Amino acid sequence: MEAVGKLAGGVAHDFNNLLTVIQGYSEMALECCQPEETIHHYLEEIKKAASRAESITRQMLAFSRRQIIQPQVLDVNSIILNLGKMLNRLIGENIEMRTLLNKKLNPVKVDPNQLEQVIINLAINARDAMPHGGTITLETRNAVIHDQYAQQHIGVSPGEYVLLSISDTGCGMDKDTQTHIFEPFYTTKGKGEGTGLGLPMVYGIVKQNKGNITVYSEVGKGSVFNIYFPAFHDEAKPLQSPEKIQTPPHGSETILLVEDETSVLHLVEQILRDLGYSVLCADTIEKARQLFETHQNDIALLLTDVIMPRLSGRRLAEQLAGKKPSLKVLFMSGYTDDNIVRHGVLEKGIAFIQKPFNAVDVALKIRAVLDSKRTD
Repeated sequence: MEAVGKLAGGVAHDFNNLLTVIQGYSEMALECCQPEETIHHYLEEIKKAASRAESITRQMLAFSRRQIIQPQVLDVNSIILNLGKMLNRLIGENIEMRTLLNKKLNPVKVDPNQLEQVIINLAINARDAMPHGGTITLETRNAVIHDQYAQQHIGVSPGEYVLLSISDTGCGMDKDTQTHIFEPFYTTKGKGEGTGLGLPMVYGIVKQNKGNITVYSEVGKGSVFNIYFPAFHDEAKPLQSPEKIQTPPHGSETILLVEDETSVLHLVEQILRDLGYSVLCADTIEKARQLFETHQNDIALLLTDVIMPRLSGRRLAEQLAGKKPSLKVLFMSGYTDDNIVRHGVLEKGIAFIQKPFNAVDVALKIRAVLDSKRTD
C-alpha cells in the first residue's frame, strides 16, 4: 500500500502540472471571447473536464497522504450536523438518515474539509449499497483503545479516541471483497459507475489525520465503517465560513519565478504580468541564482516550485534568504514532500499554494505573502 501510495503521489504531481496549464489557459481564453460564442462553450467544457480530473488527483493525493492538511480542534458532531441537508440530497428519498450523536463528545484535531470528504464518501458508498432503499446511521461516541487491542492491530496506539461510525443496511460484502476495498482503483461497481478511489481516499485521509479505520460487513446484512480519531483535550473552535471570492488584488513588486516545467513557468509568468508585477523567470536553479545576484535589490518575492532537479525549492529559498533576509517566499507544488511539511502539515511560517491553481488563487496568495510581517 505504501509503494502504491508513492506511485500515486508521483503521478498526481506530474498530472497537476498539466492541469495547472489546462485550467489556466482555459480561463485566459474565456476572458477573450463572448459567452454567446461557440468557442466559449467549448472552453467551458475543457475547464469542466479539467476540474473533474483535478478531483481524481486530489483523491490520489489523499490516498498517498501527500495532501497539505490544515488540522483544527473541532467537534465531529458539528461537522455531521452541518452536512445534514447535503447528505439528505445525496442519498435520496428512499433512504433514511439516522444520527446518534454523543452530546459529551471529546474534540478532535483534524482537517475539517477532509473530515467532510470522509463522511460524504462513506454516505455515498452506503447509498450505492442500497439501491432499493434502507437506513444509514451516523453515530459518534467516546472510546478507549487498550494496550491489548493496540498490540493486535498494526499502526494502532492505545489511548482515548472519538469514534465515528457509519453503517448501512445494504447488500454487504464478502470477506474477499473486504480485503481489497482500500486498494486504489478496486471497485465492485459497473463500468463508468466508480473510479475505485473513494474508499482509498477515505483510508488515506484517516491515516494522515492520525486515525484508524475498520470495517465489518456481512452479505445481505450491511456494512459498518468505524473511524477512530485521537481525542484532543482542548476546546473546539467554531468553523469559519470561507470568504467570498474578491477581485484579484494587483501589485507592482518584482517576483523571481522558479519553475522547471516550461509550460507552467510561462503560464504563471503571464498571470503575474497581468496582475501588474515585474517577473524574472528561471527554469533552473543556476539561472535563478544568476538572476538573484543581478537583481537582488529589486526582488521582493521568490515564487518557486518545491520539486526541482538537483536542488529543492526549499534549499534555494534558504540560500537566497541568507543573502537577503527581507526576501518573502511562496512555494508551489503538485504534492507535498518532506522539504516543507511534516506528515502533511506545513511547517510554521511557510507559505504554500497547491497546484492546480487559478489566477485568483495566485493573486490572493501572493498579495497575502507580500503584505505579511516577518515572524522570525
